[in-house]
Amino acid sequence: QVQLVESGGGLVQAGGSLRLSCAASGRIFGLNFMGWYRQAPGKQRELVTTVSSGGTTNYADSVKGRFTISTDNAKNTVYLQMNSLKPEDTAVYYCNANVQGYLIARDYWGQGTQVTVSS
Repeated sequence: QVQLVESGGGLVQAGGSLRLSCAASGRIFGLNFMGWYRQAPGKQRELVTTVSSGGTTNYADSVKGRFTISTDNAKNTVYLQMNSLKPEDTAVYYCNANVQGYLIARDYWGQGTQVTVSS
């Protein structure tokens, strides 16, 4: 079993910054992809950013230039640095990891962390 534990959410004023962390633990043979998704009230969950094991990143257009994803492979941890935050960034942010097991890979999700940006 694999667990993803997130931290770093909170309340910030528009223009401010936050850094989210997500640590993966358990039976992990490798991490194929890690990323962040978010879900605002009344909206569907949407992709924010992903990073592959090779370091290839992908960002939603709405966060390009403001958010940066990074990893600490030794700690199986992914970070999301969020700068120039806007009220529309308010959402529950979920960590996602595609974890390679002994035979198969599967997706895991964190419990979510609230990010609230006030205007």
